[in-house]
Amino acid sequence: MTPALPAWYTRPHRPSVINRTGADGRIWRVTVIVPTRNEAGNLRPVLEVAAPYADELLVVDGHSSDDTRQIAEAMGASVVLDNGRGKGDAIRVGMAHATGDVLVFVDADGSHDPRDIPALVQPIIDGYADHVSGSRMLGGSDELHATLHQFVRLFGSQIITLSVNYTQNVRLTDCQNGLRAIRRDVALALELQENITTIEQEMVIKSVRLGYRLGEVATHEYVRANGESNFRVLDVWPRYVRSWLYYLLLWKPQRAQVDASMQRGQEAEAQREENLPQRRGDAEASALPVSAPK
Repeated sequence: MTPALPAWYTRPHRPSVINRTGADGRIWRVTVIVPTRNEAGNLRPVLEVAAPYADELLVVDGHSSDDTRQIAEAMGASVVLDNGRGKGDAIRVGMAHATGDVLVFVDADGSHDPRDIPALVQPIIDGYADHVSGSRMLGGSDELHATLHQFVRLFGSQIITLSVNYTQNVRLTDCQNGLRAIRRDVALALELQENITTIEQEMVIKSVRLGYRLGEVATHEYVRANGESNFRVLDVWPRYVRSWLYYLLLWKPQRAQVDASMQRGQEAEAQREENLPQRRGDAEASALPVSAPK
């Protein structure tokens, strides 16, 4: 019997650059969107490392009272203001202003490594996925294991992820990480509604229920570099529970959303049938879809 090899032994190295030429010859543009609010102490290195991967670097500011906007402009980012309703609102504003074909969302507090951007984006450009999430369960986290507050976050996140897996017949590991890439047309078709950080689980649940191809790559979550987070589980858990149950069990997609997802599925199937040039290297190995068109 031939012994099995460890997964890391056969997995190609993660991409460190983005090949923007799709399998059909199309050149894809990438917009990196960074929602901010009073992150002057953390923003500069995030934008510095993200910029080489971005055709468009967009900071959506939540009316900061510090130098966040000035730093963003000095780093070459375009800056727009959100409507002051929370991170979900900022993400929707970013989607509306972005011009790229692929949107990448990165937190401004230094908890995400922008060097993960190629691994998130390449599977979309290569035609293997419509939406790719960074997974802290696969890549590890410095913020989910040390305190009671962090344990509650982890427990709640896992309950939500398990419920999605067993009701939708998928195998996700993380529904709530803010680090992700998604086709802009798919993002807009989701018609996102949440105003706070619940927008991440809304994006995942709607993507799965509408049949978009959702993939995951291992990404690490770091402790924020400076300052303290305003996120408190006790303040937001009722909204998380309502959002989770509504989008998973009660939400009914509009006809236009169903039509858009069916069209995207047909395009993906046509691409496979035409046997376009395959790039079964970094992207396919690191982010095979965990959900596919139904």
